[in-house]
Amino acid sequence: MKTTSPWWATHFDAQYLHEYEPLFNLVQDRREVSRLLDVLELPSGARLLDCPCGQGRHAHLLAEAGFDVDGLDYSKPLLEVAKRRGAGKTLRYTQGDMRKLPAKWTGRFDAVLNLFTSFGFFDDPYDDRKVLAQFARVLKPGGVLIWHGGSRDGVMARFLSRDWWSTEDGTVFGQERRFDPLSGFLEITSTWRGPKGDGERTHRIRLYSASELAARMQEVGLVVEQAFDAWTERPLTRKSSEMLLVARKDG
Repeated sequence: MKTTSPWWATHFDAQYLHEYEPLFNLVQDRREVSRLLDVLELPSGARLLDCPCGQGRHAHLLAEAGFDVDGLDYSKPLLEVAKRRGAGKTLRYTQGDMRKLPAKWTGRFDAVLNLFTSFGFFDDPYDDRKVLAQFARVLKPGGVLIWHGGSRDGVMARFLSRDWWSTEDGTVFGQERRFDPLSGFLEITSTWRGPKGDGERTHRIRLYSASELAARMQEVGLVVEQAFDAWTERPLTRKSSEMLLVARKDG
């Protein structure tokens, strides 16, 4: 019997980069990394894990800023893009599953970064807990997890069921969104039409409220100390569609 791969196993490819092209630019990347530096308050040479790292848009800038950075992602296409941006003694990329990080990384990192709604991919919610437990395992005692992504409260407060935009080559993308309050899944169907052709595909992400996610983190020894409205210095509110949580490992 032929098995179907989960959506996340094939979704993060050149088409993904094309679809989200308006969000991926160096100016915004530098703003986000600047904010990370302010929140982390770590010395040069500190060890960071960017997981999943995607196309390396944060990892390579953090390495340039003087940190020792590992990036892990399941997507080989995105890792190829990341490596073209540069790699070396202080910037390494690994292909892998964030539910099972390398054993040799136990207690290695001063900080783990989980950014751009890179969480809630898996059908079984216990897998999300596994991811958080892995982050806790690879952190040093007192190390910090920076988690950035969608806030269920804020997304629901200003729910946008349809949206569209265009990219530089004239491709028009549209998204239709549906939310299942029982499972917590936000299902997103993307369609596109442009000079390279037309298409459609669907992915879904489980959304969490800040209180739900803080509780899951606490179960694995991570205590949320700060909660911000996206990348700003403003505190998180119920209308914040994105949140940035700062959680510290016990010890």
